[in-house]
Amino acid sequence: MKVVLWGINYAPESIGIAPFNRELGEYLVDCGHDVTAVTSFPYYPQWKKNPGDRGRWYRAEKTGGVKIRRCWCYVPTRVTTLRRIAHELSFGLGSMLHLLTAPRADVYVVVSPPLVLGFFAWIVTRLKRSRFVFHVQDLQPDAAVGLGMLRPGWLVRALYALERLAYAKAARVSGISDGMMAAFCQKGVPATKRVLLPNWLRGDSPRPATAGSRAEARRFFGLAEGTLLAFYAGNLGRKQNLEVIVEAAALLQALPPADAAKVRVIIAGDGAARPDLEKRLRVHPGAGIQLLPLLSERDYARLLTAADVALITQAAGSGRFFFPSKLLSVLAAGLPVVAVADDDSELAAAVHAGGFGRTVSPGDAPGLAVILQSLSECGAQLEVWAARTNWVRQFSREAILPRFEQMLLAVTQKTAGMDPVKQPVPLVPVSVRFRNQPMRG
Repeated sequence: MKVVLWGINYAPESIGIAPFNRELGEYLVDCGHDVTAVTSFPYYPQWKKNPGDRGRWYRAEKTGGVKIRRCWCYVPTRVTTLRRIAHELSFGLGSMLHLLTAPRADVYVVVSPPLVLGFFAWIVTRLKRSRFVFHVQDLQPDAAVGLGMLRPGWLVRALYALERLAYAKAARVSGISDGMMAAFCQKGVPATKRVLLPNWLRGDSPRPATAGSRAEARRFFGLAEGTLLAFYAGNLGRKQNLEVIVEAAALLQALPPADAAKVRVIIAGDGAARPDLEKRLRVHPGAGIQLLPLLSERDYARLLTAADVALITQAAGSGRFFFPSKLLSVLAAGLPVVAVADDDSELAAAVHAGGFGRTVSPGDAPGLAVILQSLSECGAQLEVWAARTNWVRQFSREAILPRFEQMLLAVTQKTAGMDPVKQPVPLVPVSVRFRNQPMRG
């Protein structure tokens, strides 16, 4: 089977959608398929291309058996709604022109966002007499309206029209959460097209810390004995609403010095909201937060080893359809979670179902501060939550990645037996060969 994996993000970008695109492509290669990834030059989450990539229109390379075709796209220095639309349109147009001149694929896996790729995929597959699968990592129009980034008007109507077209023309519409499946149903996507394909526990997920490695990691971050380390790591964007962490940390620092010293917070990452976050930290210089850059894989593993609890935050109205993939890596490391999320969000539902942490409402900085203070005084609660982190095993690669291949084979009519879209995603591992290490944690 000849597959084109079409998405704006790919390795070496290390967070967000890119690592999942890479692992999907390499898994399909390991299954014996011919895979080409059509993507942009790396830019995320810094929103800045590497100096050697600036001004380049095209580059061909090969990594992990996947042929990679990088196409130019506009990357704004300051991300606004209109500039982001221009960014996504530029990639869509450039990559479409490349694919129109490239050999035909049996199936095109189109990863959204960008939503506009659905329109360009319809053009390419119609001219090439092929089919495409629309794999949705985030419901862009719903998220933009929910966050107040877009007001109702012609632009929102245009986005929803693009969404309807993508769903209507795709052979399958897959999503990463139950909330997305419900949204697809409400948006009129037939049951025969809908496929639940969650993000999976990546092959490089770290193991739970041992006593020796934990002591070494805590020395690396300069942690005093008895200090609770809470952290957030990943994209620093508007959707994450990281201001609530700063405000909670400021409240903790207002406590008596002996109590304030018991909690330390680290925020590590990069993204469009980092300048605003730096400005906010200058307003609260004594908040007890250490702001670090995007960490290397080695230093991120150290952070997971040194930490006591992971913070995962979402802005109000952003989490109903979105499942944060960072939850998987922190649970794989055996870490409990304190989540800031709406009650009806996918994140809150996961925390409640797994019992591995607590949630507070978006903007509830006092509530977050109270939880962190209580955890610094009661390690037993952390141990109870940590014991329940094996909930994450249902998202193993062995349980989910084979479903992608089954779906693509069904689309190309090269599979025998029942159409996999009529079956639920299995929650137990199946035997399959992988390029990387087996699931850790």
